Amino acid sequence: MSDAITSPRIVVCGRIPAPAIDTLHTAGEVWAWDRDEVIPTDVRDWELATTDAAVTLLTDRVDAAFLDAAPRLRIVANVAVGYNNIDVAACRERGVVVTNTPGVLTDATADLAMALILMTTRRLGEGERLIRSGSAWQWGMFMMLGTGVQQRRLGIVGMGGIGTALARRARAFGMTIAYHNRSPISAEVAGELDAERLDLDELLATSDIVSLNCPYSEATHHLIDGRALRMMRDDAVLINTARGPVVDEAALVNALREGFIGGAGLDVYENEPEVHPGLLTLDNVVLLPHLGSATVETRTAMAQLAAHNVVEVLAGRAPISAV
Repeated sequence: MSDAITSPRIVVCGRIPAPAIDTLHTAGEVWAWDRDEVIPTDVRDWELATTDAAVTLLTDRVDAAFLDAAPRLRIVANVAVGYNNIDVAACRERGVVVTNTPGVLTDATADLAMALILMTTRRLGEGERLIRSGSAWQWGMFMMLGTGVQQRRLGIVGMGGIGTALARRARAFGMTIAYHNRSPISAEVAGELDAERLDLDELLATSDIVSLNCPYSEATHHLIDGRALRMMRDDAVLINTARGPVVDEAALVNALREGFIGGAGLDVYENEPEVHPGLLTLDNVVLLPHLGSATVETRTAMAQLAAHNVVEVLAGRAPISAV
């Protein structure tokens, strides 16, 4: 008598949109954590013990302990572009495929970066806080003056998909584009954007607004440190929609307090969800709670891509977007 064939088992470590759960059901038995708080380790490990695939979020740390709990694991499908929450080398050693969700959140994140540029240069966060505080105010010629973005230089650090999408938006607002990247962008895109490639120091020193759109790695950890911040103009604005640890947050607080730069717009933080308390006291900073991909359409597309990666691997095929 042959052994009974059992369906693969899939564990979803965080709450994801229902269409992605439906997709996963086509590949096997699904168990999903259905709350927004991080799954308790004991619950997670119990479920991982018999799973073939895991769908993870940025809040899930996939390390040796995670992998030890999942001896049958074949794939970790991360619902994010970044994967600094995953020990990719440890997964590779155990033959576990790691996938991410590039491309589908490009426009949403570029939109948010553009919004942060406008919020910081036009002091919109300050204005909104003023109204909500109930403080008395009256329109005046010099009340809460900001600066326009037309003819300002936007320096983009990391000219991948999101950086390029942001550059297109900035051009529509009348900005000029400089960028720093490991390799030049195509001549066609450079011509379309009239974009100038600069080394990092020159970009920092000459840009009115610096936007961080680079991946996080050992090479980009604290890329923007005290030295880098001192190279920027004293009226320049720093925008970060990449990863928090790209910026030395303590150095940023000091630079803002001392007037080394003019302002900052942040969607990500070095020790997320903690925010450096110094940032909370500064009016020249806009702070958002990691909303870069937070549209219904984008988060659904991210989860669906992760689910399709699981379907492909469990069927013995190559994943769509392997790390």
